[in-house]
Amino acid sequence: MLKLLIVDDQRGIRRLLTEVFLEYGYEMESCANGIKALEIIPEFQPDLIIMDVKMPGMNGIDVLRKLRETDKDTRVIMMTAYGDQHYVNQAEALGVARFIIKPFDLNELKLQVGEILKDKDFWIGS
Repeated sequence: MLKLLIVDDQRGIRRLLTEVFLEYGYEMESCANGIKALEIIPEFQPDLIIMDVKMPGMNGIDVLRKLRETDKDTRVIMMTAYGDQHYVNQAEALGVARFIIKPFDLNELKLQVGEILKDKDFWIGS
């Protein structure tokens, strides 16, 4: 079973994405900040992380930077309500799989998740 981790300080986003991807059969975890994400990741070992850039405590770029110290392979989709090219450049330098702008089209996000995970043994999102 493929595992997705949602990291966003907006409860509604976490709830929506969790419900949507549970329907496709993914194993889901979610949390509201980067510090908690770094606690969850080693044990949960997600195949994909969908993470907001702007969060209290530790932003998504800092989480991605810390993650890359020990894990170069976990795929990450970064989300932001701000189309700041500085964040895009940082995320790309750290190997982010995709960068999407909020508000996002849910169907487009589902397609992107499917594309990112297509080289796994199976893809549930079809």
